[in-house]
Amino acid sequence: MKYILLFAICIIVISCADKATNDNLESQLNILFEEEFSQDEPGGSILVKKGDKIAYLKSYGLADLTTKEKITENTIFNTGSISKTFVANGILILNERDSLSLDDNLYKHFNDFKNKTLAEKVTIKHMLSHTSGLPDLRNAWDKENFDFYLTAKDKENFDPLKQADSLNFEPGAKFEYSNPSYNGLALIIEQLTNEPWQRFIENNIFKPSGMQHSKITNGSYPESGVAHAYDNYYEKGDSIYYGAYYEYDYGEFTTFAAAGNGGIWASVLDLAKYEESIQNNVFLSKEMTNESRTVFHPKGWSETTAPYIGYGWFTGEHTLFEVQSDFNIDFIYHTGSQGGFRAFFVKIPEKDILLVGLFNRPLTDFRKLLFDTTTILEKNNWLED
Repeated sequence: MKYILLFAICIIVISCADKATNDNLESQLNILFEEEFSQDEPGGSILVKKGDKIAYLKSYGLADLTTKEKITENTIFNTGSISKTFVANGILILNERDSLSLDDNLYKHFNDFKNKTLAEKVTIKHMLSHTSGLPDLRNAWDKENFDFYLTAKDKENFDPLKQADSLNFEPGAKFEYSNPSYNGLALIIEQLTNEPWQRFIENNIFKPSGMQHSKITNGSYPESGVAHAYDNYYEKGDSIYYGAYYEYDYGEFTTFAAAGNGGIWASVLDLAKYEESIQNNVFLSKEMTNESRTVFHPKGWSETTAPYIGYGWFTGEHTLFEVQSDFNIDFIYHTGSQGGFRAFFVKIPEKDILLVGLFNRPLTDFRKLLFDTTTILEKNNWLED
């Protein structure tokens, strides 16, 4: 009997200790985010999950300044470049179905490139890892092109690259982030499936993952059931100042309609389901998932720094925080920035921790906020061995 009583006491002590730790964590995160957000301005949602338990889930501010609709954990935000991981996974699904090879060259899927030899050098792996060397020839911010690119879809954003006479560097030699490369990858999905790539992602990732509320831009802006994005940045001559918030998403921000690089809309809860499906190999094999989240080392790499990206996913911490830290743990992540939207999606595999943040305005210091969040986890012993 005494052993049963002792066991019960131990369970109670452990439970109390866990609650105290969680309460302390929540309190510290509350202070951090309450300093950043006001309830009567654009804000965001933040989720912290360890294993299968959500440890922190809070929302701040307004989803729509006109209607005063509040942001909740179910609010749908544009995820910016986190969208690229969905397109990458769509390509990997087709690879596992033998519909394509990651070593396919670009000319195999786009035989209208002006320079055939150039297109034959670039592979899908290069496109996935931003090592293609393809120049971005869109000039989307020029006054002459601005109105066109406000509504231009994936094809219109990728077509200018087909006119390239030369590459910025030999494929695989360097890293250079490329939005239109992902417009091209989305078009490859369409070619091979004979349907809009958005529908393919919905049927093969959203539905099996239980992402019931997520959306994908397909030309027009999903006007209902989503947050609007805002900015308060102004330029006057050589001066920069911050004033009243103005809407800054579809119709105001050029290339917003190009969905392959930034067209996924989701809530923090849906993105948590996305990661759960990745971990449970719902739409990709374990081997393919591991390969996608392992650094791709292309032949001919010439940078002094080592590669730090797989197929759509970034790795490491110096590129995540842009400051030195003593965390000494692996991060798998992607961030997002489109119009006034900001986002982060960070997985710490060895600790089974997920951090998701979706926001409808720029942050004071995006990476510092994420660094401070991780520091709080460390102080609460979440990053210990």
